[in-house]
Amino acid sequence: MTTTSTPGLARFNTSQDSAALAALHEVCASSAWGGKVLAQRPYATAQDLFAASDAALAELTVKDLQEAMAGHPPIGRPKPGDPTSAREQRGMAGASEALKAELLELNLAYQEQFGHVFLICATGATGEQMRDAVKTRIGNTPEEEREIVRTELGKINRIRLTRLVEEDKDR
Repeated sequence: MTTTSTPGLARFNTSQDSAALAALHEVCASSAWGGKVLAQRPYATAQDLFAASDAALAELTVKDLQEAMAGHPPIGRPKPGDPTSAREQRGMAGASEALKAELLELNLAYQEQFGHVFLICATGATGEQMRDAVKTRIGNTPEEEREIVRTELGKINRIRLTRLVEEDKDR
């Protein structure tokens, strides 16, 4: 499937390296990922950009993944003033106080076990689905969890890159 160039993709392709890198950092906090995606500009199609993103993600080291995860707020606590994390965690907006408290407790237990924030592609997920995912994944080995995190990060990056290339006006 080929996606034609969009105004957002054209703007990304032609922006200065510093501006393009800043846009990529909003997608994923891994500097290794951003550098690899930046180095392959220009992209003929959004699909080419997505493929480069996936390839860069597959090459991330444990340290690179940790850097990427550090850019994500805990589920249930989006960054104040950050419309991206608020939009992505919309499923928590109507959650009960009990569910929010349970998720906070699970997030802390997960973070203590794995040393990083619980990462899930929260777009479209309910608070209950996110809670259930933490409960399931907390029993994983660090190696299993690292690969799940890589997959979830790929989903998040794809959603964020899609928004980037579909923007039809200056930010």
